[in-house]
This record gives sequence, structure tokens and C-alpha cells, in this order.
Amino acid sequence: MRTAVYPGSFDPITLGHLDIIHRSRAVADRLIIGILANPRKDPTFSLEERVQQVRKSVAGMKHVRVQTFDGLLVNFAKHVSADVIVRGLRAMSDFEFEFQMSLMNRRLRPESETVFLISAEPWTYLSSSAIKEIVRFGGSVRGLVPPHVEEDLRRKLRLVPDSLRSI
Repeated sequence: MRTAVYPGSFDPITLGHLDIIHRSRAVADRLIIGILANPRKDPTFSLEERVQQVRKSVAGMKHVRVQTFDGLLVNFAKHVSADVIVRGLRAMSDFEFEFQMSLMNRRLRPESETVFLISAEPWTYLSSSAIKEIVRFGGSVRGLVPPHVEEDLRRKLRLVPDSLRSI
């Protein structure tokens, strides 16, 4: 049984991430979504919130599991017996970073193979950072994230515009 890992911070998960998840299932029998607990980042959502968002987003998908990890991705891949690492690419700017990371991962664990999936056209511009910025300024992200994530974002990032604040 071929196992793949799709790692990321998923802060929050987007429909672009879900597209990669669906398509990853074609290259592996089992997919583990690895949510990174990175102490150097200041995520909008806690690790537990991100796990719940991702689990709800993939509910009903067979052979898809959600786990958290910290440290080196290749160590996590070894721990879960994954031989494939899946990475999504939106633009050429993603490629340079991901290419370097895949070479380093291969150096650290030669049996881990990285597979790049090019984002589907509707998601090439989509990033979690952009999603959060849109919500912070009152814009709609409907059709860009699962509905439950949009609700979570609105609750978490509920900001009152300067023009509406009382002096």
C-alpha cells in the first residue's frame, strides 16, 4: 500500500488545498494530511482548530487521515511509513522553494519521493494569507474555502472598520 503525506500549516484550509488532496489520492492508496505545528509561525488558528477544520473538510474521504507533526517532514514521513511527499505548486515562485526543499528531503531520506501537483487554474492565485486578508477587510471568501472555514474566519477575524468605531 503506497502512502503519501501532504504537509502544510493549513491556516486555514482552502479549496485549493482540497483540490490537491483529491488529486493526491490518484498517486497513493492512503493519504495523510500532516498539519505542521511550527513554533516559528504565529497562526491565526490553533493547531486543534486547524485539525478540526481539515477533518471536517475531508470527512467521508476514504483512506485520508489527518495528523499533526513538528520537526522534520522526512522524520514524520518515516514515522507514518510514507514513501511519497505531495506538494502543490501555484506559480513559478513556489517552484524554487519547493525544489530546494525536495532536494534536501531526498538528501535526508532518499526513500522519500516528492511529487509536485500543479494547482488547478481556479486556485493558482489562492493562498491562506490572501484569504485571511480578505476577511480582515470585510470581503467575501465564499467559493474559496469550505463554508465552515468561512464561518470560523469571520468569528476569529471579526474586526470593526475604523470608519465604524466610536471615538
